[in-house]
Amino acid sequence: MSGSTPELPLVVLDALMPTTQRLVLNRRGSTVWDVDGDRGRYAVKLGHPIDATAEWPAQPWTALAPAREGAVLHRLGFGEIAYGEWERGTWNIQPWHEGPDLYRLWEPCRAQGSSIEPHTSVALSCVDALAELHAKGWAHGDVQPAHFIVGPERTHLIDLALARGGHVPEGYDFPFRGCLVHYEAPEISRSVLDAGEAEATQAADVYALGASLLISATGWRAVEYPDDAPRPVQREAVANGRRRPVTVPGVLGEVIEAMLSHAPEERPTIYEVGKALS
Repeated sequence: MSGSTPELPLVVLDALMPTTQRLVLNRRGSTVWDVDGDRGRYAVKLGHPIDATAEWPAQPWTALAPAREGAVLHRLGFGEIAYGEWERGTWNIQPWHEGPDLYRLWEPCRAQGSSIEPHTSVALSCVDALAELHAKGWAHGDVQPAHFIVGPERTHLIDLALARGGHVPEGYDFPFRGCLVHYEAPEISRSVLDAGEAEATQAADVYALGASLLISATGWRAVEYPDDAPRPVQREAVANGRRRPVTVPGVLGEVIEAMLSHAPEERPTIYEVGKALS
């Protein structure tokens, strides 16, 4: 170990034979690496459990998330996927996708006094990426701006550790307990508050994409609550529908408004969103 940051396990190093490796993300329960070598460029994820603190309960599922994502990607038919276990949890290897995420790409739109409007073509590329997953019968469960990588040829939807829609090995599976609350649909927040877990659905994905497009274009969350509010308070605000108005102009704004409908049956499907934007 190097400080609190895990090093890449030997099994990963042996598989990739890296010439360079760069730590991209080091957060509670996981690290992500950009690894390049003779065999290509890959993203490597390591998961480990989160210990309990005064503010947070223990989160053992984070140790399983990389292997669960690897199993989902394999189930969806993506090539060049590998996953397994290491001393503190699980890992996966998947192709690296180059490009900015949606939030970073639309940063000029959020600049004070900017007259730059978000490109509908970019929104449509995100819709297409999510529609591809929905067409296979899956729900993503964790749609957010950082999970849309806008590449030169297409947009990639990443981080499928919470996805539902097919068999996942029992040893790597865990209940869906919601995602980042900024992008949770009201029915997801209500279920997590009432039962401690929820069911990831395609309708909730549509809401989450609407919230992702809104915050990326304007800098504002879909629902209003204090920045430092505890998660239960955030979820109550989402479940009760305390939503901000959509200020994105034109057709994109109209579509986002529909995607953020409180009732899931009132939201368009991802295919209807694509049709409206194209």
